[in-house]
Amino acid sequence: MNILISRCLLGFPCRYDGKSTDNERLDLFMAKYKEKHNFIGVCPEVEGGLPIPRAKSERVGDKVMSEYGEDNTEAFEAGANIAVKKAIKYNAQVAILKSKSPSCGTGIIYDGTFTSKLIPGNGVTSQKLSDIGVYVITEEDLDKIEYLLDNED
Repeated sequence: MNILISRCLLGFPCRYDGKSTDNERLDLFMAKYKEKHNFIGVCPEVEGGLPIPRAKSERVGDKVMSEYGEDNTEAFEAGANIAVKKAIKYNAQVAILKSKSPSCGTGIIYDGTFTSKLIPGNGVTSQKLSDIGVYVITEEDLDKIEYLLDNED
């Protein structure tokens, strides 16, 4: 199975702060499944044209705004569309995306006030992938797909 995964979770320093994300559980998960499954990296923010590092952004309704008031919606939409094209090209049925991100967050995202308050919602990429039938989870929810991966024929 082909699985999309946020590049920052793969160790690439592409987050807004120029860092990657360390997650021991994800490392063990990938070691267990890398022989049978292909992990395809995506970074919608960078692929959409934003630099590394960059100002924090959060969803504010249908827009994505930086902490300095810049409208980054176009870049986020462009990156999400690239992720959708990759999902289609590689027939990815699952995506593991970075939690709480305005691109990749699934189920819970920051509320747009830059105060670390969380609200129900999805990032731009997470929503677009879900809309085409990709099962999207975050690195915090790996147990939701282990059964599926263990029992794939």
